[in-house]
Amino acid sequence: MPKVGVVGSLVWDQIHGRDPSEAPVEEWGGIAYALAGFDAALGSDWEVVPLVKVGRDLAVEADRFLRSLRHRSAEARFIEVATPNNRVVLRYQDAERRCERMSGGVPPWRWDELGPLVADLDAIYLNFISGFEMPLGTAQALRAGFRGALYADLHSLFFGMGFDGTRMLQPLLDPVGWFSAFDYIQMNEAEMRMVGPDPLAVATQAMSVGVRGLLVTVGARGTIYVAAPEPGSTVAARTALVPAPAVDAIDPTGCGDVFGATTFAHLLAGVPLEQAVALGNRAAARNAGYRGASGLVQHLRGSLVTP
Repeated sequence: MPKVGVVGSLVWDQIHGRDPSEAPVEEWGGIAYALAGFDAALGSDWEVVPLVKVGRDLAVEADRFLRSLRHRSAEARFIEVATPNNRVVLRYQDAERRCERMSGGVPPWRWDELGPLVADLDAIYLNFISGFEMPLGTAQALRAGFRGALYADLHSLFFGMGFDGTRMLQPLLDPVGWFSAFDYIQMNEAEMRMVGPDPLAVATQAMSVGVRGLLVTVGARGTIYVAAPEPGSTVAARTALVPAPAVDAIDPTGCGDVFGATTFAHLLAGVPLEQAVALGNRAAARNAGYRGASGLVQHLRGSLVTP
């Protein structure tokens, strides 16, 4: 049975302002949204292998969450570390803008740790939830040592961290180096601007180092993709805006994570890029109409969610 590895950070979120009429909510976030997306979108012939480090303080809760995933590989388990697990306080300013403050100390992956764990995988999805999941050297070693498809949401690589844990958007050091490590790259519109002012120039840089698909999420408008020409083809790179379904959003948390996981799951099934992006948009819109990660898998599948 083919396996997709999912690299990222399980984060314990405290969310303020998602619903002004309610008290702050505490629940799993971070890679939990992407795992829910994969669990809902993958065909029955795929398994998910979470490649996640979890602090000892939340190990029991993390084990309970991961065991709830239908597609989780039976032998897969997170790596428990002695440091405190990552925790994030989210304060929403409006439907799409938020302020984040992170604490915790889950260490990044080294290649000598990660290499043996990916040897039998067929594809890898990497989401920079904390921004510290791995340094560039490990990502480049992963590219050199792994022959399957690699998808990366670069999200928190674009965020520095102040002395109090507050995250702030900043330019990405060596973007071309990061691009060269993956087949598919996901960013949002603000992150794209941190790479360069000309989107087509950024896309050209990405294609020149082997990126097959560059996906830029643009909020409620949908996703812009740039697809590299097929090897040997005389057809130029393709680009288009794939609109997102209209939705009355009640919680934008995790939309990009659900989008990326769903899109990659369909790419692994052989779905063409534009169609996979449309399915990712649909899942992200569905996520926006639901609060939190608890019960999200059932909601994404269209099943009744019981309390």
